[in-house]
Amino acid sequence: MREILPVLNRWYAAGAPFGLATVVAVSRSAPRDPGAAMAVGPDDEVVGSVSGGCVEGAVFELAREVAADGAARLETFGYSDEDAFAVGLTCGGEITLLVRPVTPGLDPSFGAVAESVAAGEPVTVATVTDGPAPRGATLAVWPDRTSGTLGTEGLDAAVTADARGELALGVTGVRHYGPRGQRREDAVAVFLHSFAPPPRMLVFGAIDYAAAVARVGDFLGYRVTVCDARPVFATPKRFPPGVEVVVEWPHRYLRGTDTDGRTAICVLTHDPKFDVPLLEVALRRPAAYIGAMGSRRTHDERRARLVEAGLTDAELARLRSPVGLDLGARTPEEVAVSVAAEIVALRWGGSGTPLTATAGAIHRAK
Repeated sequence: MREILPVLNRWYAAGAPFGLATVVAVSRSAPRDPGAAMAVGPDDEVVGSVSGGCVEGAVFELAREVAADGAARLETFGYSDEDAFAVGLTCGGEITLLVRPVTPGLDPSFGAVAESVAAGEPVTVATVTDGPAPRGATLAVWPDRTSGTLGTEGLDAAVTADARGELALGVTGVRHYGPRGQRREDAVAVFLHSFAPPPRMLVFGAIDYAAAVARVGDFLGYRVTVCDARPVFATPKRFPPGVEVVVEWPHRYLRGTDTDGRTAICVLTHDPKFDVPLLEVALRRPAAYIGAMGSRRTHDERRARLVEAGLTDAELARLRSPVGLDLGARTPEEVAVSVAAEIVALRWGGSGTPLTATAGAIHRAK
């Protein structure tokens, strides 16, 4: 959804009705996760994807109908063994979509939500998908305010509490409540779509490899910062637009910067005077990924210095070094792909093994 919001907001600002299809549930080897979205707007313009192509044709027609008649619909698509040409997912999975109309009158909060997402501000959109409540009704929840209603004050209050509890993590999925928000009932299904601020990628060492890693990090949706103590290298013109460039000693910068369980830290300096003090700080703070560039000899020497500095085996076990997966990479761009592949594999529990050598589902359950 995040990537198509600028187009949706343009349609919305123009007052043009559009049909918005959102994945609200998946099972087995479904190609897209909950929150993936596709929309059909003016002149049948299409943005986004819900299945990578398997059911987009049918969803296109559904979105057009919903935009025209104003009635939200819940549809499930799966694999059909009986008819190879039937609308369905050839991967064998199943997805459930909420297809709803969006106009300023039906969803007065949509523009404010889009602005918050663009500004990196946390917000959750709660939408009724099923049960004795208006299907397609939405409630937007920010840390300090709400907008819209799901039908009853009790349901709004219960959903607001849950949404705020999960804003920081960006949790997305279906929750069940009673018609007035009762916790032990499951009559009403509500899809909570949380937009947490983008995760951070901190790249240390403003070398050519850093520029390539920054480009890939930006492509993957990270908010990227490049830091180097050498002003001759740490210049914005060497990096993609939107990448923050900081001139500071790496360990000092990291010490004064917030990180969390989604942060990726890439240490590309391979210079002991920079990376040892930096890794002392990095390995003792929250992060999803901490990788350091260098040869195996560099790694062994660096590890010995970190042991001398007092780091424990548990702390050192968090370090991915030498950085990246074994792709045979040579160029900065290839190395960046190797690093990105390792970050993605670590995030989703992938093995890094070629899929031709594995069995079972390709898309792992969260």
